[in-house]
Amino acid sequence: MNLNRRIFFKTAGLIGASLAVGKSFGESTPENTEVEFRGMLYDSTRCVGCLECEKACAIAHNLPEPQDELKVGVLRKTSETQRCAINLFNTTKGEVYVRKQCMHCNEPACAAACLTEAMHKTIEGPVIWREPKCMGCRYCMVSCPFDVPKFEYNSANPKIQKCDMCYDRILKGEKPTCVEACPGEAITFGTRRELIAEARKRIADNPELYFDQIYGENVAGGTGWLYLSPVPFNEIGLNTKLQNSSYPELTKGFLYSVASVDVLLPPLLLGIYAATKNNQSKEDENE
Repeated sequence: MNLNRRIFFKTAGLIGASLAVGKSFGESTPENTEVEFRGMLYDSTRCVGCLECEKACAIAHNLPEPQDELKVGVLRKTSETQRCAINLFNTTKGEVYVRKQCMHCNEPACAAACLTEAMHKTIEGPVIWREPKCMGCRYCMVSCPFDVPKFEYNSANPKIQKCDMCYDRILKGEKPTCVEACPGEAITFGTRRELIAEARKRIADNPELYFDQIYGENVAGGTGWLYLSPVPFNEIGLNTKLQNSSYPELTKGFLYSVASVDVLLPPLLLGIYAATKNNQSKEDENE
């Protein structure tokens, strides 16, 4: 059996490039001292469940408009065709709408797990997926504590779909499209520092309205999407069992003590397997 040299060397080259970058696995881009991370504050007390943010997101990213109906007890999820989703929960204070999308972690596990830096934490704040760098390993999907990145399994040219906080608009000095589309101003865009200050002010001004915590301020090392809620976060479907330190922190001690070749051996072997399997399939077809 001959090895498909093109696939093998492509795989080996990608792994070698990830070593040459000099970025240790488990690390992510630190907050820039000149450009603060941008983020979003979602106030569930202001959301009326109109789904305008979903529609605007679909249009902006050439995705089909979501068709599933919004109902209590029916969990709507993000997918390869839907980057954000509104859900309705019956809580101790009545019905509450909640939005789900990529959390844009300060130290994203998806970026730390990505062998080729296709998943990238920008200095502006958004976590973006860079198609030319992606090798399709889907480690980002496995590593995300929020279960966000989605792979287009049924596409001939599959992509990873997730909210990118309208990064192209941010670079042009514009707000993300969902912010402009929201009629109730439930979504606020700004620097993470400004958003936390605004969230604390709302809680202080209306303590009877809000649960006295900001989801995302510390969870998973801090996130770019922050939440305000009238009830404890577990009542609105947010994961309250996640640690406060970042998930890449869990791997640093191990990765600093193990040679890079040992860490990269599994994906290298996977590349060899894929190459030989592809070649064997061609041989079988010719028999």
